[in-house]
This record gives sequence, structure tokens and C-alpha cells, in this order.
Amino acid sequence: MCVKGEDGMNVKIPYGKDFVDLEVNIPHEVLSPNEPEVGDESGIISHALSHPIGREPFDEFVKNTNSLLVIVNDATRPTPTARVLQEMKDILADHPDVKFIVATGAHRAPTEDEFRFIFGEIYDEMKEQIFVHDARKDEDMEYLGVSSNGTEMYINKMVRQAGNILVIGSVEPHYFAGYTGGRKAFLPGVAGYKTIEMNHKHALSNAAQSLALEGNPVAEDMTDAMEVLKDLNIFSVQTVLTADHGLYAMTAGDLLESFDAAVDKANEVFCTKLSKKGNIVLSAAPYPMDIDLYQSQKALENGRLALEEGGIIILVSKCRDGVGDDTFLNLLGSSATCNEVMEKTSECYKLGFHKAARMAQIGTWAKMWAVSDLDSDVLKSAKLESQEGIQEAFDKAIDLIKEQGKEPYAIILPQGSLTIPLIE
Repeated sequence: MCVKGEDGMNVKIPYGKDFVDLEVNIPHEVLSPNEPEVGDESGIISHALSHPIGREPFDEFVKNTNSLLVIVNDATRPTPTARVLQEMKDILADHPDVKFIVATGAHRAPTEDEFRFIFGEIYDEMKEQIFVHDARKDEDMEYLGVSSNGTEMYINKMVRQAGNILVIGSVEPHYFAGYTGGRKAFLPGVAGYKTIEMNHKHALSNAAQSLALEGNPVAEDMTDAMEVLKDLNIFSVQTVLTADHGLYAMTAGDLLESFDAAVDKANEVFCTKLSKKGNIVLSAAPYPMDIDLYQSQKALENGRLALEEGGIIILVSKCRDGVGDDTFLNLLGSSATCNEVMEKTSECYKLGFHKAARMAQIGTWAKMWAVSDLDSDVLKSAKLESQEGIQEAFDKAIDLIKEQGKEPYAIILPQGSLTIPLIE
């Protein structure tokens, strides 16, 4: 959804779980995910489970399994796992051997509050059956072969041991994998650290972009990796949310077919057209995607799509848990300039370097500012100029653009992590 405005418009910008009013007195566009009509949530879920794509209905799938492993997202994704599990509760409760694994990828384990966010009402009764993937535990991984792109596939042993897999994911655009969801439950979700590192190295490619699947080396590597898991009996559940986390659509059944169907629905929500790029872009990472700087970088990545060269991009994110993975920050901080960061990433890659490279790439052609709870020295290391507040940063950017002899034009993304700007 695109709203054009002139003087005196008030825009609510998320900061943590709260909102800050931003007064905008210049020509601008506010880009947000579209607001499609949402049906009955329970009806959406039950219809998808009983009418899957390319598979038998969910209750029959479960009935025909001796052991079942349920792969769920961690708390960095807004996936409505708890709502879906609530609809499945009776069927899963009758199963003789069901386990759950949180697909953390290379992220940390969930906190107690995050476990409750993920599992909802079933957490207390199922907690003994819940496991957390740890990509760094080599002893928990099983080697399954090499993808055609050369990625060595190490996957959590629990996946092959169960054989029967229920995947619950959410699909939205992703800045280098094309889209989240589907095959990402396995890579990076329950993959070994080395496997994730090899896959994410492809994010340095210019072809690794939001909305891109065909020709995107990251996305193609993920799909190709499923070839080594083709003997698994997988039932996929893919959700598509609105910006305020309401359930817009759900697809189920075959992993790849349900993912493709969810992609079409995700585009209806998250792709927003704008009339022209701005010389000021303010992009916010909304809760829970503001968990740390590592995750909040996605708001920067989407915001860059709406920014003119030589402009100013302002990241707004509370970064509740700090930086996240230190690898990318160490690289940024050890380099004097953004161009130097780019040189180092091409010489030697470690997991996290793709974040540094993509942030630095913006910094080679635009100014990067941030409003965050992070210390100003930390932001400086990340090549972000710390700003005191959202309104102060915005007004300062206007003054700077005017000093350059230009007419300020702003693009504002209150849900920057979830909004893909597309030029009309």
C-alpha cells in the first residue's frame, strides 16, 4: 500500500512494541504491505489441512506415520506456529511418537518467553518433546552428500531418524534467498553450520535478491539441497501473514508446490509500488524482527530499493538483544571504509560476512544512519551513524538534502523488514 503525502502528515513508526509519531512536512510516500481482506482464521487453516496440494489430507498423513518430527521456526520469524498447532492439537496428541524441533539455523536457542510465543497453549504439555537445533554441534549432524552447487549437506540427525516430517513455515520476501519458507526449514533451518556457511556465501552474488528464485544461487542451492532429502515423507504447511500478523493465507501439502502457491499470496501482501525513489528513506524493523542488528539489516536491504544514489537511509530498530552474530560486526569494525569491507569479503568468507558486505555495499553510495538502543560506538563500527531520535534524524536528513541544493523527497517504510518497494 502506498500513501502519498505533502505537509503535516503524521506517520506512526514502530519502535520495539511501541510506536513513535513522525511529523512529515515534505513531499513523501509511505509504503506498507498491502491490506488484503482476511477471512476466518480457523477456516483458513482447516481448509488448507483438508485440501492440501499434491498430498493426502493432514489427518491421513499423520495416521500413516509411526514417528513424526515437527519442524517449526524460531522467534525471529512471525510465523503463527502456535495458532496452527492449536488447530492440530487433537490429531498430534493422539500420535504415539511426535517430537518438535526449533529450526534455529545459526541463531541462538529461544528464551522461555520465545518458546511460549512459538508454541502457545501447547507448550506446557509438549515441552518434554521439544528440541532445539544447534548448528554448531557437529555430533548432532548427519552428512547426506553434496548439492550441485558444491554445498556439503549436513542435517540434524533427528530429521532422518523420524523420516516423517511436518514443516510449519511462513513465506515472505527475503533479501537474498528470494523468499522465506518452504525449503528454508531444512537449509538453513536444521542444517549444520558449515552447510549454512557454504550456502550463505552465495548471498554475495548480485543475483541473490528479494523476489528472485530462478537464477538466484542461494535459492537454487536450497532447492537443490532437497534432492538429498527426497526420500523423506514431508507434509508442508506454509502461512502468509498480513503486516499486523493476521493470517491471510495458508497452503499445505507437497513442500515445493505449497511453497510456490504461498509465494503468489505473499506477493499480494508485501510488494508495494512507488512512483519514484527518494533521497531520504526511513525504514523500520518492526517487532519481532527488531531482535538484533543482524536481523534488522533486512529493513536496510528493503529500504535501499527505494533510495536514490547519494541519498540518506535511516534504519529504525530497537535491537532488543544487541548485535546478534558478532562476525559481521567484527568485519565492519575492522575495516576503515565500506569499500575495504567489500574487498575483505571477496578474499575470505565466513558466515555473517554476507550481512557485512550487503550493508557496506549501501554505504559505498549512500549515507547510513540508525536510531537504535545500541551504543553509538557499536553503530559506528557497523558503518551506521547514530541518531538521537526518529524525528531528529528525519529532520536532520531534510536539512542535509537541502544543503546539497536538492528538494527533499522521502520514502517511509514503517514495516521495512516486510515491505518490498517496486517502481511503477
